[in-house]
Amino acid sequence: MIASDAPGAGGWVHFGLTSSDVIDTALGWTLGEAGGMLLVELDALLVAVRRRALEHRDTVMLGRTHGMPAEVTTFGAKLAGWWHQLHRDRVRLAAAVDDIRVGKLSGAVGTYSGVGPEVETHVLTMLGLRRDPSATQVVQRDRHAALLGAIALLGASMERIALEVRHLQRAEVAEAAEPFGRAQKGSSAMPHKRNPIVAEQVCGLARLLRANAGASLENVALWHERDISHSSIERIILPDTCILADYLLAKVTWLVDGLDVDAERMRANVAGQRGLVSSQRVLLALVQAGMVRDDAYRIVQEATAEVRAD
Repeated sequence: MIASDAPGAGGWVHFGLTSSDVIDTALGWTLGEAGGMLLVELDALLVAVRRRALEHRDTVMLGRTHGMPAEVTTFGAKLAGWWHQLHRDRVRLAAAVDDIRVGKLSGAVGTYSGVGPEVETHVLTMLGLRRDPSATQVVQRDRHAALLGAIALLGASMERIALEVRHLQRAEVAEAAEPFGRAQKGSSAMPHKRNPIVAEQVCGLARLLRANAGASLENVALWHERDISHSSIERIILPDTCILADYLLAKVTWLVDGLDVDAERMRANVAGQRGLVSSQRVLLALVQAGMVRDDAYRIVQEATAEVRAD
């Protein structure tokens, strides 16, 4: 069609190229742009998490292991853990986005049999892309797998945040809750319900990001210089992953920004443990006073059992 609209120059359209020269180069540019947008969204989430971490650096709460009260921590410390994990996600994502910004115009098996490398260099420079130094008919798919893997890890980090909110919002814990509008309904049947539906949605959609990353790994090994087993699935997983990640970043940023934190309930839950969460401090004090550790452990354990039975 383009050739027919260019009298006298039509023969030069697609000259010396294979379809993947065009498709993979366009894909490298598109994924690079999409990845850049995700980094901007992730930066906004990092700002929100940092702000809430500083806000709650002195908000005392129970730390829990195995879902059970362990020792005292702060909500700010919990948020700081989220921030550091998200920051590592950013480093990984930035590297993967940089790595995907490549193209190729090296022909059917990557040997420049139709046009020379100077054409590739000229076009890629115009597009702001680098050349894939070892392309076959396609850009090698480890780059795409790395990008989707980085996004899947980011999704897992966002799921970690959402899952924590879901646990803290349970009625028997009631330490934090996602934003809830005055006219919002938690359940069509039970007017009292205030469900963490956004956090649940985040946890569900993060699974798709991981599934897409797994599918992308299956595309790394292609026959010889290329087959098209990767092509059909990439038309689904690449746009879906980028769109889903953008959506989840917006949702989790909203969740963190508006998180309803009940500091009084956190303190009450600590007090409700009646000192049990300080058992290690008592144990260490007895050991430092000269008691055999096993004896000290047994004494403290028996004392905590008496407190629970009281």
